[in-house]
Amino acid sequence: MTPPIPTPPMGDVLLRQDDLALTRPALDQLVQQTAETLGAAPRRVVATLLDNSAAWAVLDLALAEAGLVHLPIPGFFTAPQIAHVLQASGADTLITAAGLALPGLSGTPQPLTLAGTALALHTLAARPVPLPAGTQKITFTSGTTGTPKGVCLGAAGLDQVAQGLVQALAPLDIRRHLCALPLPVLLENVAGLLAPLAAGAECVVLPLARLGLEGSSRFDPATFHAAVMQTRPHSLILLPQMLRAWAGWLAATGQRAPASLRLVAVGGAAVGETLLLAARQVGIPAHEGYGLSEGSSVQTLNLPGADRAGSAGRPLPHARVHVDDRGQIHVAGSLMLGYLGDNAPAPVWWPTGDVGHLDEDGFLHVRGRLRHVLITAFGRNVSPEWVETTLRGQPAIAQAVVFGEARPHLSAVLWPLRPDASDAQLQAAVAEANRALPDYARIGHWVRARADFTPEAGLATANGRPQRQAIETLHAAALYDETAPAFPS
Repeated sequence: MTPPIPTPPMGDVLLRQDDLALTRPALDQLVQQTAETLGAAPRRVVATLLDNSAAWAVLDLALAEAGLVHLPIPGFFTAPQIAHVLQASGADTLITAAGLALPGLSGTPQPLTLAGTALALHTLAARPVPLPAGTQKITFTSGTTGTPKGVCLGAAGLDQVAQGLVQALAPLDIRRHLCALPLPVLLENVAGLLAPLAAGAECVVLPLARLGLEGSSRFDPATFHAAVMQTRPHSLILLPQMLRAWAGWLAATGQRAPASLRLVAVGGAAVGETLLLAARQVGIPAHEGYGLSEGSSVQTLNLPGADRAGSAGRPLPHARVHVDDRGQIHVAGSLMLGYLGDNAPAPVWWPTGDVGHLDEDGFLHVRGRLRHVLITAFGRNVSPEWVETTLRGQPAIAQAVVFGEARPHLSAVLWPLRPDASDAQLQAAVAEANRALPDYARIGHWVRARADFTPEAGLATANGRPQRQAIETLHAAALYDETAPAFPS
């Protein structure tokens, strides 16, 4: 019998990475020392391109302490995207792992060791770029086109979100959080690092490979489960595809999530009631939330005791939400300072571009993107994301993208959860999903995807959102040939 993995004790530790355990005084001292080191030279915008680590967390806190702007670059960004964000932000400094080779870097970097990690500090020949006053962090969203767009965030907005989460999660008494997403992803940075630290909880940071994450879309649930069992956290933040894979793996292996978990927040895309309930059956206390970079991360969240599966939850203490006559969701509170390269300040109410409604109990229901709404040949407005979420709720379907503008019925491109899934299984999954949809939103025709929806295949953005135009172009002949069979023979 395999001996149980010892669980790190909970106590006064705020930041932990394997044998490194930093208490509040030790963390504060290291942050102050790092701030003084970085602030000793003339700098303005410091970019980091690093794996998850205690060093990343210390740098994030130290740059804020030093009054420098932090530009966290996700490791899944491509080389052209990295070059774009460095140039667009006017970054004058880049901190990477020691020995990392990047195109365009010249000169000898300055060595820096921080929290046991060997780093390299590169000085860049940057052209200063105007930034909104008070910018503390620049987060780049990859967008639907794959071209990153810079969102400038201030200390006040980031702190509002962190404090709002501290207040909302206080009844759960979360004492340990495992950072399961890349720390440059704003949701994990704010809700998974700044908020727990503000609450005096312990943050556990591990290299992404130890969590089964590779790139933007490869995820091994077995490796992830081992990390969760070893660290025994009270909370996690997951993307829907991670939740789907982990819950499916637990169900297939007859295992359960650890009883230590009190909240698994899920965001980044629509989750769906079917997936949430399946996750809870294997011990994952999954709760859906909603937010956007322009709002400094999360705005609404379902919580134990205040939960409505299928919704994105109620607004958190720092956020206000309303829906206009067109069904577009607007948010206020903790808003960004503005976009990089755009002098226009953010309005008091930010139009999100998402459509949905608030129910009678204040729960937000998100249907999809306003600009993605399809108008069928019968004049019915359909949000494809709504239908796609229903399709992905079927165990056989991993990804789905729906089309149907000006056509008599909707069509879908499907990627199965398992490569050996048969066409009959996919057809049965579509039929089951259709039973949960009104007639005008049902799938009348579908095709099996020719490739997985990944950035490497050119069918997704760097953060995993489907490239709808590319998917439609690749499958147009099969999608719109109504004489062809719905799936390959």
